[in-house]
Amino acid sequence: MLRLECKTFKSLSLEELHNLFALRSEVFVVEQDCVYQDIDQKDFNALHILGFDETNKLVAYSRILPKGESYVSHTSIGRVVVHKDFRGKNFGHVLVEYCIKTIEEHFKKTTIKISAQSHLVSFYNTYGFEKIGGEYLEDGIPHVAMLLSK
Repeated sequence: MLRLECKTFKSLSLEELHNLFALRSEVFVVEQDCVYQDIDQKDFNALHILGFDETNKLVAYSRILPKGESYVSHTSIGRVVVHKDFRGKNFGHVLVEYCIKTIEEHFKKTTIKISAQSHLVSFYNTYGFEKIGGEYLEDGIPHVAMLLSK
């Protein structure tokens, strides 16, 4: 089971902040062998979605960025991650569903734009995201832009 919480940057505890940066680094930098600047100014204005297992360990995470943070006209979901030991349990699906619901609650009707790793296009298609444009490299990893209109 995955317990999800939505927090602003200022409401995160130091331990939660450390653990979310550690999880993001473990997967996006180490596991995917991608050197890039993960910690950025966008974290300050993001809604942080924390996913805890039954032992209260942070095992899933994403952030929601309001319009103007990543895209001028779109809200965005990014840094979607599930710890490798917890994949295959539908935690990614639970996380994305929660993000979409949270966006609807906080931002009402809005179009959501994501930069999805190309191998996850069909995953995001299940939520109604549609690919726009061609594939591009982001930090050396193939990505595609996708939109979900609500």
